[in-house]
Amino acid sequence: MTDVLQPAVLPTVLVLAAGRGERFAASGGTTHKLQALLADKPVLQHVLDAVAASGLPHHVVHAAPSRPGMGDSIAAGVRATAHAAGWLVLPGDLPLVRPQTLQAVARALQHHAVVTPVYQGRRGHPVGFAAPCGAQLMALGGEQGAAPVVKMRGATLLAVDDEGVVTDVDTVGDLERAATVLIARQA
Repeated sequence: MTDVLQPAVLPTVLVLAAGRGERFAASGGTTHKLQALLADKPVLQHVLDAVAASGLPHHVVHAAPSRPGMGDSIAAGVRATAHAAGWLVLPGDLPLVRPQTLQAVARALQHHAVVTPVYQGRRGHPVGFAAPCGAQLMALGGEQGAAPVVKMRGATLLAVDDEGVVTDVDTVGDLERAATVLIARQA
């Protein structure tokens, strides 16, 4: 029997949409990577659609001068949702992540402090953090993201059959590869 997610224990998905997208621009991108079109829809909208379909609450962390790095963005998102039962940290450039994967990470958080999805041996996102990690997440800063919390707490690895957890869009070539995967998935 699978664990059923109860509303009181639903973690909040923190969608990180605060990056500068410099590698995308350097690779020839003419717009911010999160606004780049993938199957006639912006990359970020694909992520938001998956989050909505998962039924999990979410909070989008947008760019701000006071948050120059990923750690700063995660801390801001956790502070803004401090009441949450936990958090799934999901970069906004993972347009192929599946709603079922978000739900699986959320279910695993009911039994573990940190959960990292793994696709074919590669660690991906969203990384889930249970509520007891909140103070450590709020203390993050800089470019490193939540790696110090993962290292301190250890991560439970969750095998998933979802290439979307490792298919990020950092360059124009990545966007083209994501389009190929999306077409194959829809076939």
